[in-house]
Amino acid sequence: MIDHMGILVSNREHSKSFYTAAFAPLGYTLVMDGPWGSGYGVNKPDVWLTDGKPTDHIHLALKAPNRAAVDAFYAAAMAAGGRDNGPPGIRAHYHPNYYGAFVLDPDGHNIEAVCHAPEGA
Repeated sequence: MIDHMGILVSNREHSKSFYTAAFAPLGYTLVMDGPWGSGYGVNKPDVWLTDGKPTDHIHLALKAPNRAAVDAFYAAAMAAGGRDNGPPGIRAHYHPNYYGAFVLDPDGHNIEAVCHAPEGA
């Protein structure tokens, strides 16, 4: 349903360092970059970082191909300066196979990687 989204960030260069590291385990890379923004995706930009004053914190959840990718996302995001908002694990209150990890980005946005597949799938 969603084609792309934008996130206002207070320091784009700092945020690019965070998102480049955090998105790598999920297969997302910086695919466009210019004065209008920095776009991350696989073949086209799905998530845009644009300069501005963040007014609200958002929650962005990205699909991970497996649980190992969720773990790698969390490790990379934390190493890149993210703040823990929920380590990798099952969130059974959503459904029995909901495996997610949550990290706050440099502006306090809640960034999640989630895998809905059973363990080992």
